[in-house]
Amino acid sequence: MSGGAASQHIEPTRELRLRFDANGLVPAIATDAGTGEALMLAYMNADAVGKTLETGIAHFWSRSRNSLWRKGETSGNELSVEEFRVDCDKDAIWLRVRVKGDGKACHTGARSCFYRRAEASGGGYHLVRTED
Repeated sequence: MSGGAASQHIEPTRELRLRFDANGLVPAIATDAGTGEALMLAYMNADAVGKTLETGIAHFWSRSRNSLWRKGETSGNELSVEEFRVDCDKDAIWLRVRVKGDGKACHTGARSCFYRRAEASGGGYHLVRTED
């Protein structure tokens, strides 16, 4: 592609310059590196990004505890990062990971945080569990 509007959006530098929100956070989706399955969505601040890139283990910012946390620090289900990608707007992160421990990424004990499917039924909507 040469010239044109699309090329104007290509970042002119290789420096990582994320666009954090007003709270200093950026969403990060983690998917299984082998299957592509969506495992979880969490948020990262600059410290979490740095720790993740330095260690190869996913770190996030807990909005409820207002603190940095390493995924798996209590459960043993660490997310070993195989690839760290940033979207075109630099305001979202995609982590391709391998889940260590028993392979469950969700704090509920499910493999994925996305274990419920929404369905329309009788003029309303409900959730159906997709895994046990």
